[in-house]
Amino acid sequence: MFKKFGISITLLLFVLFLGACGQTEDETTGEAGFEVEHAMGTSTVPENPERIVVLTNHGTEALLSLGVKPVGAVQSWTGDPWYEHIASEMEGVEVVGLESDINLEAIAALEPDLILGNKMRQEEHYQALSDIAPTVFEETLRGDWKVNYELIAEAVNKAEKGQEVLDTYNDRVATLAENLGDKINTEVSMVRFMPDDVRIYHKDSFSGIILSEIGLKRPEAQDVDDFAAKGVTKERINEMDGDVIFYFTYENEKGEGQQAEDQWINDPLWNNLEAVKAGKAYEVSDTIWNTAGGVMAANLMLTDLENKLLSE
Repeated sequence: MFKKFGISITLLLFVLFLGACGQTEDETTGEAGFEVEHAMGTSTVPENPERIVVLTNHGTEALLSLGVKPVGAVQSWTGDPWYEHIASEMEGVEVVGLESDINLEAIAALEPDLILGNKMRQEEHYQALSDIAPTVFEETLRGDWKVNYELIAEAVNKAEKGQEVLDTYNDRVATLAENLGDKINTEVSMVRFMPDDVRIYHKDSFSGIILSEIGLKRPEAQDVDDFAAKGVTKERINEMDGDVIFYFTYENEKGEGQQAEDQWINDPLWNNLEAVKAGKAYEVSDTIWNTAGGVMAANLMLTDLENKLLSE
């Protein structure tokens, strides 16, 4: 009898041990998880993440476009704390720092089941983030924004929905290109005023890539595979000219961005540019044309282009 009892205890302990092993495996890999390859390797993520923390501004837009509201996100570069065009959808979302200065304690406190970040911004924190939850990193912030979008859609298991969003965007691009007709040859210039810098944007920028997708032309000085000409002085103001100019200003709390803009657009040299004289220099949102860098901003930029170029 005692021998049988001893065997039963042994079997019970063995079953409990197997159960414990199963729980550890679930917590580590997730029974309903799947693998995602990304900039830092491969991560096993939950099939249906419910508490996502996102560490890029464009990533926040990506999630919202997929019908997913994060529990935590980095603060928008401008806004209090979110960009105006996403603020209504971000109520209740916790701020977890800035893209360039994330708050690990705040992230951990939210008990996320998935973290989305970017190697260019947060590589040094990858291991710490991975210790908190499965973490997926994009490679870079440069190049076609849709590459990062597709990775995010895959990581939250909404690749099909993501493709629908991209198809809708691509259809808008194609429609705009068709509606432009001969205006597709319009040379579009882009200028950015900042508190401590003035830039002329080239083809390898968020807005530059969108212009290329549409098929719009660029002034010769801007028709290069580069991000932007930085530190531009008024000796180079002719490089800002085009058939149309879209200019945007990054503002800080001291209003120094607006001061920089005023110094340029009130200068006789600016007012002597052909686009300015023709009344075709348009001020647009820095958030939409440059800073946000996400799918929602891309669609709003298309709206700006439709409104300005098709109404001429």
